Amino acid sequence: MSDSDSEITKKLKDASSDLLMPSESEYPFEPFVWSGVCDQLNPKKILELTGHSQDSPVEIANLSDVFSNFAQEKDWHDEEQKVNVPKYHNLVETLQTNLSDIQVFRVGKKLLNVYVVGKTQSGELAGLSTKVVET
Repeated sequence: MSDSDSEITKKLKDASSDLLMPSESEYPFEPFVWSGVCDQLNPKKILELTGHSQDSPVEIANLSDVFSNFAQEKDWHDEEQKVNVPKYHNLVETLQTNLSDIQVFRVGKKLLNVYVVGKTQSGELAGLSTKVVET
């Protein structure tokens, strides 16, 4: 792992350290760097990189869609959610500042593996992984 890879991992870890991905169950964010992978991302490549079966369903989402209910204050937020809004906003800004061409891949059904992936300045792929439960 190069210095820039460890730097992006640290930035993502710091930005996501106190946060959980809200869904029916809450899961932490795990930073990753896929060194040596400069390919164009598509569902097949994501399944290959993450070790999922090639017939796993993959949905592509926008970063703003994934975090819109958490990074902006909503009328229905409880106090804890309101406290976390600036943290999620910072997480989105950290992703956008340090990664380009960000895509979100949602793999599976019901228990989904979520990969927020973008390119670092050096062209490596990096981002955050988490899980969401949708029933």
